[in-house]
Amino acid sequence: MVKTVVQEALNGLVEDLRTTHGANLACVVLYGSAAAGDHIELRSDYNLLIALNRITPEDLRQAQAPMREWQRLGHPLPVYFTVEELSDAADVFPIEFHQMANARIVLYGHDPFEFVKLSDANLRHQTEYELRSKLIQLRRLYIPASVSIEKLCDLMSDSLSSFAALFRAALLLHGQEAPVAKPDCVRATASLLKLDPAPFERIFQFRTGGDLPSSENEANDLFGAYLFQVEQVVEAVDELRHEHGSSS
Repeated sequence: MVKTVVQEALNGLVEDLRTTHGANLACVVLYGSAAAGDHIELRSDYNLLIALNRITPEDLRQAQAPMREWQRLGHPLPVYFTVEELSDAADVFPIEFHQMANARIVLYGHDPFEFVKLSDANLRHQTEYELRSKLIQLRRLYIPASVSIEKLCDLMSDSLSSFAALFRAALLLHGQEAPVAKPDCVRATASLLKLDPAPFERIFQFRTGGDLPSSENEANDLFGAYLFQVEQVVEAVDELRHEHGSSS
């Protein structure tokens, strides 16, 4: 599930963390796309959750050495929680906690989600907020990318990876089973909301095979079609607020 080279790096990091944090280290968890084996159609980071029994500035300073090599390999810094915070914050980060719970590999320690009760109380609000934020950012980034086929394709590939995680939340809000793999989430959302899947499939195509659009016009037309489909998802999530008769 995890590539050999990265597995070796993960093993080394876990050993370094055990040495650094000692008995304070409760668990190390790989979560998200990498844990699901979703490496082919969409680029994915190796996201780590580290839970400590307590977190002080000194604990975080001590982590600097193990993280230096991890970052040198191009991986993002892990997120740190205390064990208590994992239980307390489930209602504040419903998207992230669903993502962690649905696709995770416990690399060390106990499974932190074994007894965590996932909350959907704020799921719709967070989903719409994140979707609208990423939509605004997508429009901003399109301005400089619009004159380059390569930049446009990178923008669409990278942003679709981010949107796919939010599409999973949209599926949950509609009472649907949410696939673990991001491409499957995109396809399931397109089917549920009766979107045009063609722009998404075209992005998957050039992301995996390098078959880029043949001209700037074609790339820009694809972006326009892709943007419109994303906007339809945002509208669908917003409509749930009116259906439920609340601002949650």
